[in-house]
Amino acid sequence: MGIDERETPADTSSDAGADKARERRFAALRGAERVLAVQGVDMTMGERLAALADSAWSVAEPGRTADLYGDAIVADLEERVAGLLGTEAAAYFPTGTMAQQVALRCWAGRTGNPTVALHPMAHPERHERGAFAAVSGLRTVHPTQERRLPNADEVRDFAEPFGTLMLELPLRDAGYVLPTWDELVAVTEAARERDAVVHFDGARLWECTTHFGRPLDEIAALADSVYVSFYKTLGGLSGAALAGPRSFVDEAKTWRHRYGGQVFQQFPAVISALVGLDQELPRVPAYVAHARVVAEAMREGFAEAGVPWARVHPEVPHTHEFQVWLPYPSDALDEASVTQAEETKTQLFRRWWEQGPPGLSVTEVTVSARGLEWTADDVRAAVADFVGRIPSGTA
Repeated sequence: MGIDERETPADTSSDAGADKARERRFAALRGAERVLAVQGVDMTMGERLAALADSAWSVAEPGRTADLYGDAIVADLEERVAGLLGTEAAAYFPTGTMAQQVALRCWAGRTGNPTVALHPMAHPERHERGAFAAVSGLRTVHPTQERRLPNADEVRDFAEPFGTLMLELPLRDAGYVLPTWDELVAVTEAARERDAVVHFDGARLWECTTHFGRPLDEIAALADSVYVSFYKTLGGLSGAALAGPRSFVDEAKTWRHRYGGQVFQQFPAVISALVGLDQELPRVPAYVAHARVVAEAMREGFAEAGVPWARVHPEVPHTHEFQVWLPYPSDALDEASVTQAEETKTQLFRRWWEQGPPGLSVTEVTVSARGLEWTADDVRAAVADFVGRIPSGTA
């Protein structure tokens, strides 16, 4: 369960045409018999509740008293996350946006510097409406403009001081890209040479162990604090956790209350998170391995279909998610994607966006449990069918 539907003007518009197109797209996805991934957003409310009910009692006791303002099963999840990440403590949050607001605000107070160094394509810069500055009085700076995380030299030589270096692992909008392990170690050391702390935006940290060749706790040990999501990768209903030293987490819980995150009861979302940790997390390495098979087959399929230019990025995916770029308008590619799902019951691609140089569109591909059923030949055949549905002369 990887990507979420991006908020775009088409998705948030009240225009009847846009709403109809969105409903058609979801109907096609839900009706498809062959998909690379099933995400929570693809399912009806009834399907989501039924799936949760089927697994709930494997992680929770039905006769146990429900949580109240963050105790009971919520505290159990916090302890579980702290154990996985090797930190002293963790705090559950209703959203990742709130968790990171609180984390960076706490570090600003402790370092005495409200400046956060992060990538310009990081989630807070692109998808949170300037919340760091508007809500928490933080200021952001960018050590690099490259479509990758900053390296040690860029952090070490940056022209002004900052209190926190925030690294999104993986950097989604750049193609779910990661540095090498040695590069990650070096950049965290460079930040500390400048007396800055390191925070990992690890919404998808669960996906990173294969690329780094390290367990979660060894990765998390490079940072002073780590945020993880429960609906990204793990397929939970919602929710996030912030992990780090106990005194930091205690302070974060105080700010969680002030930010409105001290929710009365949260057990449905917490149960879904525990189910994800038990059932989905152990499968992620297999998803990452098969994503590489799918990516290679897509490259071959586009070449065999005679597409004038196509790019799968990264060429070898760092996680079980990656980008595909094609030289066609997004509306033509959306139509090809939907009609393929409607007519063949095979859904290869989801939503396309026009980004980067004019004339190029991009989509995101996630490979999870259902995707393991696809062979390389299946992928190449689906690519050929998809390309055949792109109207001629649209490039």
